[in-house]
Amino acid sequence: MDSAESEEDSPVTSKLGVAYYKLFAASTVSNIGDGIGTIAYPWLASAVTRNGFLIALVAVIQRLPWLFFSLPAGVITDRNDRRVLMIGANWVRAILTLLVAITVVARQGDLLGPDELDAAATPSADFLLYGLVLVATLLLGMAEVLHDNAAQTFMPAVVRPAHLERANGRLWSAEMVANTFVGPPLAAGLLVIAFAVPFFVDAMSFAVAAVLVTLIHPSTMVRSTAPTPVEDRRPWKEELAEGFRWLWRHDLFRPMAVILGLLNLLGTLAMATLVLYGQEVLGTSPTEFAILSTGGAIGGVVGGWSASRVAERIGSGPSLGVTLAGGGVITIAIGLSSLWPIVWTLFAVFTFTAVLWNVITVSLRQTVIPNELLGRVNSVYRFFAWGMMPLGALLAGATVAIAETITTRETALRLPWIISGLAHFVLFAFARTRLTTEKMERARADATCR
Repeated sequence: MDSAESEEDSPVTSKLGVAYYKLFAASTVSNIGDGIGTIAYPWLASAVTRNGFLIALVAVIQRLPWLFFSLPAGVITDRNDRRVLMIGANWVRAILTLLVAITVVARQGDLLGPDELDAAATPSADFLLYGLVLVATLLLGMAEVLHDNAAQTFMPAVVRPAHLERANGRLWSAEMVANTFVGPPLAAGLLVIAFAVPFFVDAMSFAVAAVLVTLIHPSTMVRSTAPTPVEDRRPWKEELAEGFRWLWRHDLFRPMAVILGLLNLLGTLAMATLVLYGQEVLGTSPTEFAILSTGGAIGGVVGGWSASRVAERIGSGPSLGVTLAGGGVITIAIGLSSLWPIVWTLFAVFTFTAVLWNVITVSLRQTVIPNELLGRVNSVYRFFAWGMMPLGALLAGATVAIAETITTRETALRLPWIISGLAHFVLFAFARTRLTTEKMERARADATCR
């Protein structure tokens, strides 16, 4: 047995390590803030306007950076220390969110109370505040793109390849709990105090996350994150093209990126007007709307802790098939439901399948893509995967706006869920022969021999 194998199998390196748990803590804290934001931002927007297209536009703006900024972010990630990028992005998010909080305080007297928002509500029509929400959402989205690409490509620096699925699974379980089980109910309670309070807490979460990442010392990491030396850098377009070519020539990652992009488009199509669907179809209060998301948290925890075992038992390919076909059934069922406890249960199952996909595919990318290309290839992959989400949000807003001119408001709000669910089955048929266990295992083997 050579020295590398001995190091990999030793009791010390079989643990996830101090650096991982600091990253774990930072991600958990910032995701509590993200969970608060999932309630606070749409509830704030719905206090300004009840227009389905304008509500969906917030989701469009939030995901637009994945379309125009994810590719440059890949070059930035490979050219700079990924840990430093994460710290900077978190501070930017903290400052931006604090500015939103201060503005909301100044205009809070003109807004309806969070518990007064329903189909009959008359919004404040404060479009200066609405415009601020759009601008802040755009800038926060850009910071999120850079942070998430840096964080995802930073993981192999703190965890050895053999432990990536376990590390990612546990991280996503914690993120899911923080994002959907802790953050949203906390937001509902904070909204009762005042509209601005959730935004102050959200800003604080990003600041704490920045400090925690700062505490990750290079000596506790398993791999250097030193950026590409300045003298070795080429024009950024050449470096970006290298990452694009690597992904596009890969027989597994090319279709996987395209399929995930379409899958995310369908998910955003269904979810973009969720705040109106919850308020008007399911009849949820802020607290019930927050509880609704906790179903996803439970499914995410189960998925995070069991994904590697599920993939081992039924195979990686069939596991991805469960996400696609199962997502179709669940999405249609949500669109036909009128009781929020039923939707809560369906969210739990849906999120389980989504986390199953993420644990398998992200761990695969972290294992197979060469480290010196990881930032760029990952950003190209996420360009396809996340860049389709603004289009899904636009489709959602247009679908509701057009449908309510020819049918009831309730039917118009249900329609995006039904369309999304039916399209899942078409995507499943396309993916069946392209995302197989054999192809994924072959990619792992080729990377090991490299």
